Amino acid sequence: MVTCHLRYIIDAYKLKEFEHYAKLWIPLVEKFGGQHHGYFLPSEGANNVALAMFTFPSLTAYEQYRTASLQDPECIAAFKYAEETRCIINYERTFFRPLFNEKAKA
Repeated sequence: MVTCHLRYIIDAYKLKEFEHYAKLWIPLVEKFGGQHHGYFLPSEGANNVALAMFTFPSLTAYEQYRTASLQDPECIAAFKYAEETRCIINYERTFFRPLFNEKAKA
């Protein structure tokens, strides 16, 4: 299992546009077999940092999602929306191996 953590630097004046972009991606990640854990938008503190996390069963499954997303019309539209609105200044992607409470799984 692998969790992708995204840290976005966004245009603080385009928070509404970024929120729309985020709402587009949650079902798209799930469409390709991932589990989205949500977007975390600025509240207190920095007004231009947003986070997102989603999990795939493996790094291979994540890579398949990335490849398929480049051909999927809904994903292409979401990429285009971000490009047109310029709500994202940049982002970085980091991968983690989650550790869960074993009792919670039982």
